[in-house]
Amino acid sequence: MPTINDVARAAGVSPSTVSYVLSGRRPISAETRARVQAAIAELGFHPHAGARALASSKTNVLALVAPLRLDVNVPVIMQFATAVVTAARSFNHDVLLLTKDEGTAGLERVAHSTMVDALILMDIERDDVRLPAIRRLKQPSVLIGMPADHAGIACVDLDFEAAAGLALRHLAGHGHRRIGLIGPSPAVYRRQTTYADRFLAGFLTASAELELRTVTHPCEPGADGVRAALADLDTELPGMTALVVHNEETLRPLLDLLRAAGRRVPEDISIVAVCPRDVAMSMPVNLTSIDIPAHDVGTLAVETAMRLLDGRRVEFTRLLEPGLVERSSCREIPPSHR
Repeated sequence: MPTINDVARAAGVSPSTVSYVLSGRRPISAETRARVQAAIAELGFHPHAGARALASSKTNVLALVAPLRLDVNVPVIMQFATAVVTAARSFNHDVLLLTKDEGTAGLERVAHSTMVDALILMDIERDDVRLPAIRRLKQPSVLIGMPADHAGIACVDLDFEAAAGLALRHLAGHGHRRIGLIGPSPAVYRRQTTYADRFLAGFLTASAELELRTVTHPCEPGADGVRAALADLDTELPGMTALVVHNEETLRPLLDLLRAAGRRVPEDISIVAVCPRDVAMSMPVNLTSIDIPAHDVGTLAVETAMRLLDGRRVEFTRLLEPGLVERSSCREIPPSHR
């Protein structure tokens, strides 16, 4: 890989002159600039991000901040990351992935070193400690999630409140009146992660509006956590005929436990899952589901960041409308059994 010294020798100038041509910090004669640029082209020299930033105030790099905590579903996070990377490339941008859970420190370190043009953040909490830092940064930020105080910050996400209502209306339309919710892990609720809080709020609101009997439970990771959550739901809601599952990792152990107990899906219990489409269709039963639109959300986050970088107006809150796909995991309850 050619270096700045190689370019200097080929152009017959000093390395500092090449640096000034790249950075634009000092006037260089047109003839010298042309020689340096010809040497750069001939050698295939690519200045690093810092040099490009000096020349154009842009790095053509976006930061994706996605803390990989113990209780996050990494495959789903990677679907969002893939969408962000793919969309960024269409704008000639690369993506710097930050996965360490370090609060504001990582944001400020990356932003102050002028490594990135903009930031996209995931795993947003209701009172996210990163918000004050985000508001101080010179680079624009886009949140995948919606904190309580999101004034002046661009937020994109699935409308999780509407998704919960859609799931309950679908089941109620099939005659189900006793419905349990298996939610994310208790740690996700303790952090007040916004997707979980918004889904739970929508579930409770729709349950009251539809006059349903419902019980909600978080679910610890692993088969033991699923077994405990299901046992609690059965105890607290006798005669439960349906489940809404807002926890992708519980789906397979849940189906295994139900099968081992002789409870058939959908004959004995119906299920609506909130998960990526490929997850719903990879289960032993093709699950009726509300898709987690990682591709659409990630793409929209990048497009919003690009509009902010260009100084164009954006809609600061974009919540995508959920859609439900009927497959094989819901049955109609006869009127005589409702």
